[in-house]
Amino acid sequence: MTPLIEQIYSELKQVYDPEIPVNIVDLGLIYDVQMAGTTANVKMTLTSQSCPEAKTIPDVVRRRVNTVAGVQETVVEIVWEPQWSPQLISPDGRKILGIEDES
Repeated sequence: MTPLIEQIYSELKQVYDPEIPVNIVDLGLIYDVQMAGTTANVKMTLTSQSCPEAKTIPDVVRRRVNTVAGVQETVVEIVWEPQWSPQLISPDGRKILGIEDES
């Protein structure tokens, strides 16, 4: 992972779903981040298609990523495949939520 992509992920860890006390990276909502020149392309999902924050979260993602030096524009693509599930939550996110690891 390049330093620029790492910085973008660091910014994304500052974005939260208002209903869940875990950032969107640790929730497993970010599927991919790529750079094309100075454009950051973020592929992500939401916890459900009826998420009340469906418009807000992508806007916050754009604003946060656009603060990273070297990023001029951020394109957020919302995808529904693969479908999000609690299994995508990181170990850190699971600790915050009090979910036992399946190991």
